Amino acid sequence: MRLVIAGAGEVGAYLAGVLSDDGHDVAVIDSDLETCRRLDELYNVRVVLGNGGSAEVLKQAKVDQCDYFLAMTSDDKTNLIASSLAKAIGAATVITRIHDSTYADTSHVNYQVHFGIDFMLNPEMLSAVDLAKSIRNPARVAVESFARGQIEAQRFEIDDKSKCVGKSLRELKLHQQVRFGYLARGEDHDVPTADTILEAGDWVTVFGPSNELFNLRSQLAPRSTKFEQKIVIFGASEVAVALLRLLGSPRFKIRIIEQKGDKCERLAARFSHATFINGDGTSLRLMEEEQIGNADYFIASTSEDERNILTAVQAKKLGCKHVQAVLNKSDYEDILRNMQETLGIETIVSPRKVTAQEVLRYISTEPYVELFRFPEHDTRILEIKVRESAPAAGKQLREIRWPPHSVAVALHHKFDVRVPGADDKILAGDRVVVITRSENIRELVKLLHP
Repeated sequence: MRLVIAGAGEVGAYLAGVLSDDGHDVAVIDSDLETCRRLDELYNVRVVLGNGGSAEVLKQAKVDQCDYFLAMTSDDKTNLIASSLAKAIGAATVITRIHDSTYADTSHVNYQVHFGIDFMLNPEMLSAVDLAKSIRNPARVAVESFARGQIEAQRFEIDDKSKCVGKSLRELKLHQQVRFGYLARGEDHDVPTADTILEAGDWVTVFGPSNELFNLRSQLAPRSTKFEQKIVIFGASEVAVALLRLLGSPRFKIRIIEQKGDKCERLAARFSHATFINGDGTSLRLMEEEQIGNADYFIASTSEDERNILTAVQAKKLGCKHVQAVLNKSDYEDILRNMQETLGIETIVSPRKVTAQEVLRYISTEPYVELFRFPEHDTRILEIKVRESAPAAGKQLREIRWPPHSVAVALHHKFDVRVPGADDKILAGDRVVVITRSENIRELVKLLHP
């Protein structure tokens, strides 16, 4: 495939290396001469010196002939302009990296549609989704990254105290955005149907928006929703703000330590469910005063890696149960991951890596991506891209003859991610998340990606 990448920072350079190693024809645009020279020495890529927001430079990089244009600079405005121009010039698919959450707000203008962007990625939001996985649900199935936090999968055991025991899924009258994907009962494991009767002790995997899943979980497993979790976040960064949005449930008691007083005041007005502490999180005295050792989770999320590492290690030493850290640059990544267990840092999240991983999934030439495999049975969760020639393309879900024991649990259109209903139509270019047994994979690929 032919790809053009605008921006050779942490994310752009990483992508250039991975894609060129995979044998793709890659061109990279960057305005810094030294960066261009370094790229030319390191990777087998065409390097174009210039501004990615210039039509002349984009034409020089042969954007009109590329399969994918990736706007990966650190400046949102440059990425938006470059994306719009690339689409106008003839790029087949445009993927844009955006930091400011303002551009994800569609209440007034859909920026993605306006600028001709096929996929818009926010590194901070993707990082927050990675951090939130274990906090929101330690027994979760990792499918959130597909939906960028908009759809979550949770796996939990049905309480004997639940009023839903003895009822069929049909009787539960589920929210239209909620889907049961998998049920394990003793030695039996399968994709449930509307007539499946729930029993105490069943392990179920359900898909939907996190707030709707929390409501359902309070009905099916009331014991699991009563406990509180004490969370401390160091640094009111964009990752922290995204994390606050994901952890809106009352059971999360959140404190944010931020050195800038004006930022504390501004964010406190937006997020009433969190407590903001104006102070230096690297201060041992402050950490002891705030009883960090009694917290369930400590997340170091400033823009400075050294401060994140030091405070994370200190929090673990003070007795915090779970410690997470954001790593913004690649400088310490290898050594930190090798020492992760020794340092007691449970999760290390790199915005450049999660962004690159998401991009690589969009441009993958494989017919499907395996998101998860259930250990109890040979059942998998697959993400399949719908080809134009697919028998299912252009049809409603109710019209499609799905293989037995298969169910679509998420549908990702260009500008929309949701749990699909029977009337939803699958279009070429969509990505469908399906739970199925292994013996059905070949039939599913024929149906969606022949």
